[in-house]
This record gives sequence, structure tokens and C-alpha cells, in this order.
Amino acid sequence: MSEIMHSGALVAVIALVTAFTRFLPFVVFSGRETPKFIAYLGKVLPFSVMGMLCVYCLKGVSFVAAPHGIPELIAVALVVLVHLWRRNTLLSIICGTAAYMLLVQLVF
Repeated sequence: MSEIMHSGALVAVIALVTAFTRFLPFVVFSGRETPKFIAYLGKVLPFSVMGMLCVYCLKGVSFVAAPHGIPELIAVALVVLVHLWRRNTLLSIICGTAAYMLLVQLVF
């Protein structure tokens, strides 16, 4: 099997599995009410995932060595402020990421 065919087959399998996992709940719960536990997970998991991502992104920050976590704290504060101002998650993440990258590359 050539490398191109192998790559194409790999992408096709990944796309099929992704589509299957996205459509499966609609097939399983069609025609009946969604269980309360699944609805509960739909409400709390997005916030839990964001919390875990914050912990993961900030786990390696050293507050005792230069730059003492200052770029990270500024970026986190900017994310919070932009989100409180505009209530737009994507805009908040983009602003925080851009601010962090600019601080790390140009200031610290």
C-alpha cells in the first residue's frame, strides 16, 4: 500500500469514527426523552473541561523563577475581562492567547 493510500485510508477511518460518535446519540435517543443524567452532563461538562484546560495550561508556571508567572497571569486576567465584557468564549480565548504570545515573545 502506498503512503498516499495509507494516509487517505487513515483519514477516512478517523472521519468515519468521528462522524459515528457524533451521530450515535441522535440514533440512540431518537423518539424518546434524553435521560436526566445525560442532560446534566451536557450542562456541566463544558465548564469542567474549561477548568481542566486552565489547570493543564497553568501547571508548569513557576512563580519563583523569572518571569514569575506574570505573562500567564496577565493573559488569564485578560481572558476573564474580555469574557465578562463581551460574553464570547472564542473572542476571550483568542485575546488571551494573542496577549500571552506577545508578552512571551516581545516583553519577557
